[in-house]
Amino acid sequence: MKMIMAVIQPYKLDAVREALGEIGVDGMTVSEVKGYGRQKGHTEIYRGTEYAINYVPKVKVEIAVKADVVEKAVEAIRGAAGQGKIGDGKVFVFDLENALRIRTGEAGEEAL
Repeated sequence: MKMIMAVIQPYKLDAVREALGEIGVDGMTVSEVKGYGRQKGHTEIYRGTEYAINYVPKVKVEIAVKADVVEKAVEAIRGAAGQGKIGDGKVFVFDLENALRIRTGEAGEEAL
């Protein structure tokens, strides 16, 4: 089992959800986050004054998948979220030791 964490542009969330749904991924956790990378924030002008926005709003998507689905899921995220521009986001893949469905007590891949 693997845990995939993707940090993407907020307006790409629906496209990512649809792309993951097409390959059979039926659950995800979504969080609104802020951060910066190579983009280093940006500036905005409000009422004639320029402000530095050091942390850019993003969305963090977390999904737990079986090991044989990882490559398809990563490619689905990249295809749906990518535009070829700085700030598109990042995808991280972690080993997932165990999972437990609280309601039924199912563990491991059966809990996914």
